[in-house]
Amino acid sequence: MNQDQAAASRRDFLRRSAGAAAGAFTIVRPEAVRGSQASSRISVGLIGSGNRGTYDAMIVHADPRARVTALCDPFDDRIEMAAQKLKLEKPAVYKDYQKLLASDVDAVIIATPPFLHPEHLEAAVEARKHVYCEKPMGVDVEGAKRVIAAGRKADPKKCVSVGFQQRYGPVYLEGYKRIQEGQIGELANARAFWIGGDPFKRIPYPDPKIEKLRNWFCFKDYSGDFIVEQDCHNFDVLHWFLGGLPLRAVGYAGTKVRTTMEILDHLTLSFEFPNGIHVNFEANQISPPGFGRVGEEFTGRTGVIATSRQRMVHTRGPKDVETIESKRDITYDGIEQFLGRIASGDLENVAERSALSTLIAILGRTALYTGKEATWKDDIGV
Repeated sequence: MNQDQAAASRRDFLRRSAGAAAGAFTIVRPEAVRGSQASSRISVGLIGSGNRGTYDAMIVHADPRARVTALCDPFDDRIEMAAQKLKLEKPAVYKDYQKLLASDVDAVIIATPPFLHPEHLEAAVEARKHVYCEKPMGVDVEGAKRVIAAGRKADPKKCVSVGFQQRYGPVYLEGYKRIQEGQIGELANARAFWIGGDPFKRIPYPDPKIEKLRNWFCFKDYSGDFIVEQDCHNFDVLHWFLGGLPLRAVGYAGTKVRTTMEILDHLTLSFEFPNGIHVNFEANQISPPGFGRVGEEFTGRTGVIATSRQRMVHTRGPKDVETIESKRDITYDGIEQFLGRIASGDLENVAERSALSTLIAILGRTALYTGKEATWKDDIGV
C-alpha cells in the first residue's frame, strides 16, 4: 500500500458515519444467532486487527462455539498479521468496517483505537450484532455519552459486552463476594495503582496522518492519555466494588522520562466517593523493567482484600492471610462468557456501566490537566 492509498483508507475508516450505512445493515436471522444454518458456531468479525484485537480473536477462534470469519483494518500488514496468527485460510477481508457490519457475521470484536470506540460500537448496535468492545468507552465526555445512548437503543436480543476483564475474573468475583458478605467489616478506605514500564514503542512513518493513526497511543485525542486508555481497568473495579461514582477528584501529574509523546508518564490522584470513602490512585509508565504493581486494595475495619489479575489476597490478621491465585489470563473468562451468553441467550448489555467507568478516568484526567479539583456534577454531568 502506498502513502496515498493508506491515507485514503484512513479517511474511509474515520469518516464514514454509521447513519450513512444504516440502510445496508443486515439483520441476523434468529436461527443464525449461533452461526449459519450450515454451522452451529458463532461467526465473529474482528474490527481492528492490531495486537490486542488479534489476541482477543485468538481466544474466540480457539473456542469450539465460535470461529473468526472476517477481518477489518485499514492497513494490509495488520490484516496479514492477524490472518497468520489466527491461521485463517480465506477470511473475508474489509477496509471499511461498515461493510463488515453489513455482512452475515453474528458478532464483532471492536479493538480499534479508543477514540473510534463510540462510533464503532454505535454502528455495531445499529447493525444488530452481538458486540465485544475493548475498553475504554471513548476518550472524552461526548464519546462516553454516545456509548450510553447506543447502549440504551441496543436490541435486547443482542449481547453488548466490554473488555473490562476483571468483572469476569474468578479472583475478582471472589473478592467482591467477600466484601459484600462483610468479611472485612465496614469498608473504610480503598486505593488502586498501575505502576509499570512503558508498553508503547513509537514508530515513525513518512505520512504524519498515518503516523498518528499507527501510533495512536502517543496522542491524547486518540488514546485519551494513559489514565483513560489503561487505568480505566482500575476505575471499573472501584466503580464495581464501591458501588458508586466519585464526587470529586484532585491530583498531580507530569512527564519526566517519556518526552516523545503527547501524554503523561506519571500521576497521582485522590478521589472522594459517596459515604466518605477516600481513594488514592497512583500510576506510571516509566518504571524499570522487572518492576510493576497493578491492582486494588480495599480496607475494612476487620481486614483487607487486595485484588489483581494474578491473585486475591485476604488479610484477616498478622498470621491469617489467604491467597487465591488466578489460573489463567482473565481475558479468557471475559471472552468465554461473552460467547456463552450468545449461545445460551442469557445476554448482558454493559455499555452504560462501562461508559461510567471510563468517565471516572476522564474525571481524574480533568483534575490532572487543569490542576484544580474536578467534580462529577460540573465536569462530567452524566
